[in-house]
Amino acid sequence: MEALVKTGLWLRARAENILAALLLSMFVVFLLQVLFRYVLNISVDWTVEWVTLAWLWGILFGYAFVVKGREVIRLDMVYYAVSRTWRRVFDIFGGLVIAVIFIFTLPAVWDYIDFMARERTAALRIPFNWVFSIYMLFAVAVIIRALVQVWDAVTGRGPHVHLPQDPESHDYD
Repeated sequence: MEALVKTGLWLRARAENILAALLLSMFVVFLLQVLFRYVLNISVDWTVEWVTLAWLWGILFGYAFVVKGREVIRLDMVYYAVSRTWRRVFDIFGGLVIAVIFIFTLPAVWDYIDFMARERTAALRIPFNWVFSIYMLFAVAVIIRALVQVWDAVTGRGPHVHLPQDPESHDYD
C-alpha cells in the first residue's frame, strides 16, 4: 500500500510539472508574440494558437490531475449555513446530478472528438481530436470526483461534513 501511495504522489508531482510547463510555455510564447508584433512588426499566427491551446489544456488537465477536491471553488454560503445532514444531502444530490450529466454526455463527446480528427488547427496543423482529447480525461475525472463526493457523503466521511456550523468560520479553517 505504501508503494501505491508513493507512486500516486510521484504521478501527482509529474502532473504538476506538466501543468507548470504548460503555463511557462504560455508565458514565453506570449512574450514572443509581443516581441514579434510590437517590436519587430511581424504578424505571427502560431503564437496566439499555442497560447489558446496551452490555456485549454492547462485548465482541463489541471482540474483532472492537479487540483485537489478541497481546492475546488464552491458556492458555499447556503451550504455552510445548513446542518451537517443537509450538507450530506446536498453532496449526494449534487454529486449524482453531475455524474449522471457527464456520463450521459460521454458518447457524444467521444463522437465529436473522433469526428474532429479530420480538421487541423490553422497555424500549427495539430489535429483537433488531439486538441479536444483532454476533455475526455477531464470528463472522466469530473465523474470520478462526483462519485467520490457521493460516497463520502453517504458514508459520512466527506471533507465538508464535519466543519463548524458557523457559516462565518469556514474561510480560515
